Amino acid sequence: MQLYDICPEAEKQGVPDCGIRSVTDDTRQLQAGDVFVCIKGNSFDGHSAAAEMLEKGAAAVVVQKDIGLEKQIIVPDTRKYYALLAARYYGEPQKKLKIIAVTGTNGKTTTAHVIQFILQDNGKKCACFGTTGNDVCGKIYEPDGAIPTTPTPMVLFGYFAEAVQNRAEYCVLEASSQALSQSRLYGIEFEVGIFTNLTQDHLDVHGTMENYYKAKKLLFESCKKALVCTDDKYGKRLYDELDIPKRSYSINDAADYYSVNIKCDAASVSYWFSSAADEKSFPVRFSMPGRFNVANSIASAAACAETGIKINDCIASLLRFKGVKGRCEVIYDGDFTVICDYAHTPDALEKILTSVKGFAKGKIICLFGAAGERDADKRPDMGLIVGKNADRAILTSDNPRFEDPYKIMEQVEKGLDKTMIRYDSVENRREAIELALSLAEKDDVVLLCGKGHEDHQVYGDDYQHFDEHEIVAEIMSERT
Repeated sequence: MQLYDICPEAEKQGVPDCGIRSVTDDTRQLQAGDVFVCIKGNSFDGHSAAAEMLEKGAAAVVVQKDIGLEKQIIVPDTRKYYALLAARYYGEPQKKLKIIAVTGTNGKTTTAHVIQFILQDNGKKCACFGTTGNDVCGKIYEPDGAIPTTPTPMVLFGYFAEAVQNRAEYCVLEASSQALSQSRLYGIEFEVGIFTNLTQDHLDVHGTMENYYKAKKLLFESCKKALVCTDDKYGKRLYDELDIPKRSYSINDAADYYSVNIKCDAASVSYWFSSAADEKSFPVRFSMPGRFNVANSIASAAACAETGIKINDCIASLLRFKGVKGRCEVIYDGDFTVICDYAHTPDALEKILTSVKGFAKGKIICLFGAAGERDADKRPDMGLIVGKNADRAILTSDNPRFEDPYKIMEQVEKGLDKTMIRYDSVENRREAIELALSLAEKDDVVLLCGKGHEDHQVYGDDYQHFDEHEIVAEIMSERT
């Protein structure tokens, strides 16, 4: 591949054509023949390394300002241009797919996986990219902690290309606020963009809820249609502000798509799915418990309907769906029940706990922790919510990274101490799980929050294998 094949701007600016190997913004990964894109981040500006990258054999450097180098290509925005280069490098694969994006604080993973299932259940080959891995219709790239929820441009468009090669027609992806603010999805036109909700999270990145909201809103600049949950105050605001074709969905009020007569049990939710446009209602039994999963299932069926799948076929597929790993997942069901969930924000904890309250016959024992180097302000709120909604709490570690796990736990305890709940603080997460299971009695529910699908615990740069599915199975097998 030649430089001019993906970078006509180089020819216009008089940069000589040459063979290229790849495109990168990472100084550690650059090899001879790569195009190096200079990205200005919070702690490092790639422009400062541009000359060094040329010395190492870079074919050219992409910059936002004239820095006086012979092989520089000047563009208005290097982040956006990186996405364009990645798309061109792989032959614009995104144009050969119908792409659906899901954004919001909670519910992205479940919604994305349900959409993929509905489409495939109706004969449409669909890729799925997100937190639990990247399915390119033939191979699944498991999460390893290094790849973010929404991959960087060269990884993302590489996945698109592989999905197209595997004859995918559709792709559904989770659009994170970081990816949107960093223009990783720039240049993609989405068939439908879905907004689930917005609650406190990632303020370590965005600073304020207003900035967080604006980052999420960026998705809808590139969507043909929008599907917005109006149960959420930010959803109502977004719905009012959008000037593209839009539909609303709700589990509380009338909307374009809504539910009535919700009933919950330990294994599922049942309700009537109503479509205002069709003036029809359909009975649904969805095999993931919790009222919030009513919203996720409505969004999924509605999104597929908006792409042209008949609504009654979407509903039939919902009835056949079996669940998502680490999302309100029952991992042990005996005298007591153990549920594994990814809840790691105040809102997600409140939703999962109130849902479990709706069907738990005994006590709710909640094991949870707050992640290191992630929005410390929410930690007392997490403790307060668990204290108000659980019967017993086990506070432990959840990816402390470079922070002192005991100091993280002290911050969470400030919230727990405002309630009357009895709790234990056990830094070692396996020991904490052992304690939680030892406390469980008949009809109790042990709720393991924070890990979900994750199979690791992060200390510093060290990703240590830690799969709660395996650990619970081991502990319970030792008891029999």
